Amino acid sequence: MNRYPVWKYAIILIALVVGSLYALPNLFGESPAVQVSVAKASLKLEAATLARVEDALKVAGIAADAVSMEGTSIRARFGSTDVQLKAKDAIQKALNPDAANPSYVVALNLLSRSPAWLTGLHASPMYLGLDLRGGVHFMLQVDMQAALSKRAESLAGDIRTTLREKNVRHSGISRVGQTIDIRFRDAATAESARRIIQEQFAELTTVETPEGADVKMVASIKPVSARTIQDQALKQNITTLHNRINELGVAEPVIQQQGLDRIVVQLPGVQDTAKAKDILGRTATLELRMVDEGTEARSAEMGTGPVPFGSERFLERNGQAVIVKKQVVITGDSLTDAQPGFDSQTQQPKVDLTVDAKGGRIMRDVSRENLKKRMAILLFEKGKGEVLTAPVIQGELGNRFQISGSMTVSEASDLALLLRAGSLAAPMEIIEERTIGPSLGAENIAKGFNSVTWGFLAVALFMCVYYMLFGVISSIALAFNLLLLVAVLSMLQATLTLPGMAAMALVLGMAIDANVLINERIREELRGGASPQAAIHAGYDRAWATIIDSNVTTLIAGLALLAFGSGPVRGFAVVHCLGILTSMFSGVFFSRGVVNLWYGRQKKLKSVSIGTVWRPDSDSQVTTN
Repeated sequence: MNRYPVWKYAIILIALVVGSLYALPNLFGESPAVQVSVAKASLKLEAATLARVEDALKVAGIAADAVSMEGTSIRARFGSTDVQLKAKDAIQKALNPDAANPSYVVALNLLSRSPAWLTGLHASPMYLGLDLRGGVHFMLQVDMQAALSKRAESLAGDIRTTLREKNVRHSGISRVGQTIDIRFRDAATAESARRIIQEQFAELTTVETPEGADVKMVASIKPVSARTIQDQALKQNITTLHNRINELGVAEPVIQQQGLDRIVVQLPGVQDTAKAKDILGRTATLELRMVDEGTEARSAEMGTGPVPFGSERFLERNGQAVIVKKQVVITGDSLTDAQPGFDSQTQQPKVDLTVDAKGGRIMRDVSRENLKKRMAILLFEKGKGEVLTAPVIQGELGNRFQISGSMTVSEASDLALLLRAGSLAAPMEIIEERTIGPSLGAENIAKGFNSVTWGFLAVALFMCVYYMLFGVISSIALAFNLLLLVAVLSMLQATLTLPGMAAMALVLGMAIDANVLINERIREELRGGASPQAAIHAGYDRAWATIIDSNVTTLIAGLALLAFGSGPVRGFAVVHCLGILTSMFSGVFFSRGVVNLWYGRQKKLKSVSIGTVWRPDSDSQVTTN
């Protein structure tokens, strides 16, 4: 009756082993570290850079626990924050002799102390939120008016090109704020232009007014279109911030929209506010320009002559000088997509670029006039430009074209990422700034850990006293539930916040509720005269319906918090929902397995240890042992 088949015990054993394995990394804590990543898109970390970091630490007399290349950054771990700060200064001086033009980002961070064998199994600790780990918090205000002005400027250029193609003459097109003024010499021409604008520029609305002998048309962006432009600007800014912050390797950065025009950025583990600001400000601008291939330009490339008038000198990744013309063909604003791939004929890595309609028209005209000439793609960061690549134009280009040449698969992917990152769609300003130190984070962790520990001990003590052996089994199931919850959070790489720890303490109280229902149901069966084995069987079977009902209703409330909440509320809801699911498994399936293992093998069971069973038909009571 109360016997589990072997496969059910196998499930419990697998859950116990996997849960222990993935919960284990959370016990090792974090070590202060200095993280080095490239500050310029054209640079790459190499073994020589790692050697420079090690030499800098050796010269400064600083002993590191470990220095290694991990992903796209170099990470040096130290025993204390004091040593970490000294190491940061030493590495900064060695790698960035010119502080005004740094080549590398040297930032403070916190890294897991998990051993390599656990990391090799992809077992990682939970991400800790800003309130537990420390870090920096920024609130950024996006200048939506600037986004609309930028869009109006782009539309003005498109209208100018379209009217020229349709052979509609005008007396001038200019942008005034977020509107576009177009002047015509007669009403008939203005009417022709109005029809063209209505057909091809659906986001604009026009108003015509006489101005002396001329007709003035004012085109403005429709309110619905303006809202769409602002939403797109906000999303592009968020994407650009993600691309830049990912280069630093910050674990689980929080970059999310708040309200209509604000972005919240949280960088857990980063303690250097100035460096964090520097990261947020690293937004690149792309430009496509023609390479100056004249005699004077070639002399300037070799360093034997001056740069010709109307041209500028930039460097490629390998340090080779390239003389490019100052006139910009198109900017990164015209680029809509960039994807790596392989050339179907040569099977060499390439990057496929897609530009908007305006950019496509410009590329067709420029490429037709400059066949077999080089076009440079420049990346500008903090006002300094570098040549990413300078391919030869092989044919007439349009909205879609490709860059190919001597590049590896990795280089093609990196180039596509840089081209996609582009620039900010609208300028931003930091309106709120907050730094949480690691000591405060450690204090919050200690308080949260204590609340969970004391909550667990209080519940376990009550259960053991009131339900005796069944209380002990319930407490074991509760501990198993906590183990599973931590393991699942670690496997999902969820972010644990202070509200999440509050939810964890609450889950412990809710999880024991299932065992209370089961134990009381068993007591009820015993009071009714059922045999111990029958009482155990009926107790688990008949309590299941009540348990599933109560947990499902609570889960619905948790899912509502998860769907509609934000920030700390979502952190609470994630742990709350996962805790309900793990408590159903541990409170019913696991605890019944332990009870079956203990009592199921006894064929003639006379009593069970479940505390005092009150008889309704007499004044006496029976304590089963």
